[in-house]
Order: sequence, then C-alpha cells, then structure tokens
Amino acid sequence: MVELEIDGQKVQVPDGAMVMDAATQLGIYVPHFCYHHKLTIAANCRMCLVDVEKAPKPLPACATPVAQGMVVRTHSERALQAQKGVMEFLLINHPLDCPICDQGGECQLQDLAVGYGSSASRYTEEKRVIFHKDVGPLIAMEEMSRCIQCTRCVRFGQEVAGIMELGMANRGEHSEIMAFVGSTVDSELSGNMIDLCPVGALTSKPFRYSARTWELSRRASISPHDSVGANLIVQVKGDRVMRVLPQENEAVNECWLSDRDRFAYEGLNGVERLTSPQIRENGQWKSVDWQTALDFTVQGLRRVVSQHGGDALAALAVPTSTVEELYLLKKLLAGLGSKSLDTRLRQSDFSADGQGAGVPWLGMPIAEMGQLQAALFIGSTLRKEQPLLSARVRHAAKAGAKISTLHAALDDWLMPMHARIAVAPSQWVVELAGVAAAVAQAKGIDMPSALQGVSAPSEQAQAIARSLLGAERKAVFLGDAAVQHDQSATLRALAQWIAQEVGGVCGDLTEAANTVGAALIGVSPMTPGHDVASIVAKSPRAMMLFGVEPEEDCANPVAMAHALEQAEFVVSFSPYVNAAEGYAHVMLPISPFTETAGSLVNAEGRLQSFNPVVQPLGETRPGWKVLRVLGNLLELQGFDYQSAAEIRTEAFAALGGADQIGARLAASASLALPTVLPTRAAAAIERFAPVPIYSSDAIVRRAPSLQRTRDARDARMVGVSAALWEQLGLQNGDSVRVKADADVVVLPARRDATLAPTVVSIPAAWAEAAELGPMFGAVQVERVAATSAASAVAHASPEKV
Repeated sequence: MVELEIDGQKVQVPDGAMVMDAATQLGIYVPHFCYHHKLTIAANCRMCLVDVEKAPKPLPACATPVAQGMVVRTHSERALQAQKGVMEFLLINHPLDCPICDQGGECQLQDLAVGYGSSASRYTEEKRVIFHKDVGPLIAMEEMSRCIQCTRCVRFGQEVAGIMELGMANRGEHSEIMAFVGSTVDSELSGNMIDLCPVGALTSKPFRYSARTWELSRRASISPHDSVGANLIVQVKGDRVMRVLPQENEAVNECWLSDRDRFAYEGLNGVERLTSPQIRENGQWKSVDWQTALDFTVQGLRRVVSQHGGDALAALAVPTSTVEELYLLKKLLAGLGSKSLDTRLRQSDFSADGQGAGVPWLGMPIAEMGQLQAALFIGSTLRKEQPLLSARVRHAAKAGAKISTLHAALDDWLMPMHARIAVAPSQWVVELAGVAAAVAQAKGIDMPSALQGVSAPSEQAQAIARSLLGAERKAVFLGDAAVQHDQSATLRALAQWIAQEVGGVCGDLTEAANTVGAALIGVSPMTPGHDVASIVAKSPRAMMLFGVEPEEDCANPVAMAHALEQAEFVVSFSPYVNAAEGYAHVMLPISPFTETAGSLVNAEGRLQSFNPVVQPLGETRPGWKVLRVLGNLLELQGFDYQSAAEIRTEAFAALGGADQIGARLAASASLALPTVLPTRAAAAIERFAPVPIYSSDAIVRRAPSLQRTRDARDARMVGVSAALWEQLGLQNGDSVRVKADADVVVLPARRDATLAPTVVSIPAAWAEAAELGPMFGAVQVERVAATSAASAVAHASPEKV
C-alpha cells in the first residue's frame, strides 16, 4: 500500500493506483471527461489536471501513478488555473446550442462549464463544423460538432462490447469520431455509448426531442427481457415511459444495459396494446367491461370442469411472468382440480422431470463469471442471448480464460476463443460425449458405461478437457439451444458429469427473467407428465394462455395451434392483441412490468421486486389482481390478498422463506448418466432455430427501433451455411423453399459462413416460419426460381410495431 496526501487528507491505496483513484476513495471530486472507472485511461481531455507538490507543471489525476509521500492539491490556485484553461480550449469550438440539445440538464460539460468556464470567449474565429452521421436506428450522431474527443465511446466498443465500431479519424482540429465507411453501430450493447458521452454528441435516437430531463420522474425497476435482471431507472412523463437507463448494481449489471433492456420500452406504447376486455361472439370481437368478461371466463371454465373434470383444463405461461402471477395461476388451477401448468414453452425434452435434478440456475453468482479461468458453453449464442453475461465472460477471456464452445455455428463471440466444435444439433450428444471421454482419459479413470462406445475424442474435445482440468475456476454452461434440444436431458447429464469430474460447476444460462422463479415455486412443472409437450399432445378442452403468443413463444407452433383449435374454451391474458386472437374466446388485458408490482428471480437466484412506474393503460389491470378476482369469482379459498408482497411471502413459504432460495439452489442434484448413450444419425440438412435477440418476448417484438436493427433484419431470413449456399447455387437476394414434414414455406435467404456445413438457421419466434413446426429436425431446402424470388421476399412479414 502507498500512503499519500490529497487536499490535506491522508489516504492509503494499492501500489499502481492513480491519483484519481485515491481522490475517489476520499470522496474528493476531480473534474474530468475522458476518465471512466470501467474503461482504460486515455488522458486526452486534461480536465483533471491537479497540483502535485514538486512537479514542474500540473499533472492529469487519471494518469498519474501514486507515490509514497506524494502531496496533491486538487483545488489550489495552480490546479484551478489549469482546469479553467482546459475548459476554455474545450469550449472554443463547442456550439452554444444548450437550449436545443437533448443532453441539456444532464450534460457533464454544461455542469463543469458553470464552475470552470468564463462568461465570454477570447476566440472570435469561426467554429469548426462536423457533419452528422447515420449509424443506425438507436444512436443519433446528428450534432457531432459537440464532440470533445474524449474517446469514451471508442474505448467502450473495444474494451467492453468487444468490437470497434467507432474510431477517431484525422488529427488536431480535424479529429472526429466516426464509424467505418458505410457501417452502422450494431453491437447489442451500443446504447451504453450514449450514457458514456459527456456531451450531446451521441444521443438516443428513439428518445430524441421527446422530453427534457427535468420533466421526467425517475423510478426504479427490473428488466424482464433476460435472466440477468438488470436494474433499471425508468424515466416517466405523465403516464408514459419515455426512456430507460441503467441503475448501477455491480453484482448484477454493473453500470451497463443491453440495447434490448434499454430500447424495448417503445413496445409498451404500441398500437397493439389490448386496452379493454374482449369477448368473441359469432366470430366477432367486442369490447366489454371487466365484470362481463370475468363472468364469461368463469362460466366457460366451470362448464369445462363440470363436464370433463379438472384434467381437461391446462394453462401455459410465459417465463417472464412474475412470481406472484405464476403462483396465483398455479393456485387457481389446483383449485379447479388441474395440475397441467408449465412455462417451459420452447423446451421439447422433459424426460428429466421427476428425476430429482432440482432447479436449473447459473450455478454461481453473476459477478463471478468475469473471474472464470476456463468454461465450456454448450448450445449458446451468448452475445445475443445474454449480452451482459457475455461482457463478463469477455472480461475473463481478455484476462486469459480459456473459453470453448459446442454449437451449430462458429459465431463471433468477440473474444479470444480456446477450442470450438461446430456440428449439426443431432451430433451434439456425440461430441459432448467425446469431451467427457477426453476428461476420463486425461484423469486416467474408468469410462462410464454410457461412454464405452464413444470413438476416440477429437483434438478439439481433448483441448476442451485439458482447459477445464487445468483451471482453478471453471464451469460448464448449458445455453438456450441445449435446453431446447430434443435430447436436452442427455446433454445435461453429460455436462453435469464433466463438471463434476473436472471440479467445476454446471449451470444453465436460463432463458427468461423468471425461469428460476417458476421452478422454485413448482410451476415448471407441477408434477411430471404435465409439461407443455404433454399438455399440447392431449389437447385440453380448456386452455389459459398467460402472456403466451402461440406462433412466437412455443417449441412447436404447429402442434400448439392444433391444440388450441381443438379446445372448447380458450382464455388469453395478455397486454397485447396477438396470434391468440384467432383461437381465444375471451381476451383479458393484463399489465406489462411497468404497470404492475411483482418479483423475478434471476439466473443466479437473486430475488428482485419492483413496483409499477406508470398507471395501467386504458382498462388494463395487473395480472395478479385479475387472477385474484377470478379465484374469488370461482369461489376458491385463499384468494383474499391485498398486495403482491403477501402473495410473494406465501409463494416462498414452502421453501422456508425467500431467504432460503440460495440454499435450495445449492442443494440441486445431478442427473445420472444413461446406461447407453442415445445417438441418432445426422440428416442431410438440419434446422437450427435460435431465438433472435429482438424477438425474445412480446414487448421487444413491438419495439420499432429494435426491429430496424441489423440483428432484427437478419432474423427474418434463413441463414444458409457456406457449403449449402454453393451447393444450391444461391445468390444474394435469392429465396429458398423449406420443407419440414408436409409443411412448405418460401423464405428469403442469406449466406452465413459461421454455420456448420449441413445446418440452416431458421429462427424461432418468427411467424412466417411457424408452419415448419419443431425447432430441431431434418428439413429439405431448395432454391426458388428467380422469377418467384420477389414474391418470396414480399411474403416476409412487415415489422411488428
């Protein structure tokens, strides 16, 4: 430790720390622009000049290492004169457009100019002008003349996002920040550049000119768009969400947000919002009051249960539903004699149910992912599934961690990779068994019977085994595609065996905001044999869809549509008018997360509660209140709740309270390896069905700006491997005819060189591809004649806004 003095106060900091770190530890503010505690030091704004005793001139606090006995003055006459001189230089070319600047009221330059700027400028020449740039639908670079070249945005792209999409070109007064020629900013973390910009050069394009910061109320909330549970500051004007910003929580999202968390709020105010209860009569929908809609719902449910029994009733809920909503839905079904409830809508293999495998969760705190030394990711497109977790893993990889993958593609993780296996989904079990066999060989232990027939491990499998065995902190993770795979139980058993043998942890990169919470309170599933696949197969007489959009949220939309068509009575609880409109008999408008209170349990098992930030839109009501009233109208016992907190307490009572979540997760058991490893022959062409980042849930799918991004455009096309592209003779702009079983669709195609040779990527959560049925399996693909290509492109759906 090094001891120094700053403004008369003694402080001890680690050797190698900077003066800025020591000042921050003392709570002393040193003015700065380019410095940020999460980025490397640039020292190019010079605003943090301080007076260091015995130094010949003022030194930048952000780039001056501490020394034993150093004496620093941050507000001496010498320091203030230097800081005011820097401010004068910064304002020479800065446009005086604060009255129209979107950054006005929260601008770092504006704030510091009050204390360090002059009332008049000595510079009388013309100011420089930097032309605006179009870098996509999320970031506005319309007033780049405001830029002070702090390079925070450039460093963020390189160091945190992992891709340099902005850079500083030219020198001196001609320096300017720009994207590469003809490029847009497409990182899934790009919105953080807006937060980092200390002036109004980079602003939010969706928010631009819509409100002033002093007009907005700031309210805390939790993001429901992935399993991280990022902490949010939701800014509200009236009863409308205007902007979403990160709330710093080092253990969860640090100070960052993914673009999905940041810009999805646009979907809250879309034209597809369901604002009043609807009943279908004679094939026509009509708006009714809540009492009429609830009475109609109660009559329909009672009729089915009285005629066919409780087993004729089933419910499906999206895993973004709150703990309170899921608990009441479970209690409502149980009161009517049904056990058929599930939230694992995109899962297809439920053979592990009832084997005591416990609750799927991350297996470690989120913060520890950045400290891993080796990890194997199975079936994970981490950047697009969990952008904030990807940033932590990237940090570990830059520090030397050996990151390996088993997947259907060699997609760019924007980090150093150790070993990668890319094969068709049907071969994942065989390849993972090869990694397990390599671990057994490296340890010199007997092979389990399931691995006896495994061929010699590949070089990549051996490299993965060595990396896991040679590290102290290691993990094996199951991504979304591995959990959704039709052999997911075998993949899980192999992953858990590998993790156990190498002395690491096995975790799930859980798909949704409340996947863990649903499992903890016994919703996924209530009992074995009542999973979503069983529910769909038996076609219940009555179904309750809680937030479910059949075409986008299910593993097999064709089977789901068939089950809904066979049902006598279907109730749709949703904030939106959606595809369920074609099957439902009544639609009840429930609140999205900004209009209700509730709780979510994130991937690491952290319970986070939130309150509404705006009033419900129209006649919309919180889902837990709708279920509470339904329970009372059905004359069921125990639905007299006054608040969401009461429901939450009761929901976790079976665990011994919410504070026992961690113990419950830690006690999760492992699946036993099967006696014989199930394998299957590879098909000539196989479908891989990723869930696109901007199609993951109902709110995101209705955010116009996110739907204009490159990721969203690519998600509306079939990705064809390079080998198949050449084999089919495809050209840019061509379409393909895809056949799965008896279903045929014509879709636009794009070349994807990252895919395994026999794989085509046909995204899930895409209404045009819903007719193809299951997310995994053999498909036939052929080129569409050029004359029909234009009609195929026209067939693609317009943006959902």
